[in-house]
Amino acid sequence: MSDESGPSESPVRTFGVEIKYAREARGWSQAMLADKLCCQQPYVSKVETGQQLASAQFAEQCDKVFGTPGVYTRMRQRAADAGNPAWMIPYLQLEREAADVCDYSPVLVPGILQTPEYAEVVYRAARPEDATLQIMQRVEDRMRRREVFERPKPPSFWVILQEAALWSGLGGADVMLRQLRHLVAVSGHPRITVQVLPFGGVPPRGTPFILLRQQDGPEVLYAESYVQGQVHDRSEAVAEARATFERLRANALSLDDSLSLVRHVMEAYRNEHHPRPHPCDMGAVQLQRRERRNLRRMGPRVRGIRRRPRP
Repeated sequence: MSDESGPSESPVRTFGVEIKYAREARGWSQAMLADKLCCQQPYVSKVETGQQLASAQFAEQCDKVFGTPGVYTRMRQRAADAGNPAWMIPYLQLEREAADVCDYSPVLVPGILQTPEYAEVVYRAARPEDATLQIMQRVEDRMRRREVFERPKPPSFWVILQEAALWSGLGGADVMLRQLRHLVAVSGHPRITVQVLPFGGVPPRGTPFILLRQQDGPEVLYAESYVQGQVHDRSEAVAEARATFERLRANALSLDDSLSLVRHVMEAYRNEHHPRPHPCDMGAVQLQRRERRNLRRMGPRVRGIRRRPRP
């Protein structure tokens, strides 16, 4: 390994320096390496100078070309994770290796399904003191999580959104329109399922949580507190979270009706500056409630039992 990278250098820059060192040790030019990696020379230059983090495919090809099984792939992944809090990295590793991910989100669209504009608003609200460059770097890190769906065997990702997340108006109508449009688009992915838990009915759980199951491995629970997130593997906690998720799934709208509701909210954002129903306009509120009742929920309906009066 090269000793050009000092302790203060970013992991992205360190990765680039190591690629340059390996290339020069073999007497190859950037153009020659680009030809072997099936990419363009300017891309190699940006990676080597730390201007751009290499793609996962670039790192995998480097391992093949340089004969270093997994070395550059792991180094590139560490560079990709470096912008995230230390407590978040165990979850990201689990997410990349998961076979199934079940995500319940009562307030926000899950990070892996967020658009850049929506993610930027979320970060600006959470860290208003951060500089724009820091926020945009975090947005870029979040967008990079989508790479899990580019794997040969991507995880099955099932998300249940509270209806409140659709009507939040986060960032304004334009930001929400793009976000909801993206939700509709990703719902077409064979490994992504989006359901909406409508207002009314079963009281929603107030805090988000995620269940992850590894291929031929145990299921774990990831939950965030005000301070940080934590992975739990206790069988009791995981079983309780699984039962909760199944109840939420049974009371959520069907897949088709969930998309219909998302499109309905999109239309409201297109036509209204403030899409949320005004509490004074109770006629409109009651109309929306009647419309939602007409949407079919997933899972069996349970008839109420009418008790006969005692003699």
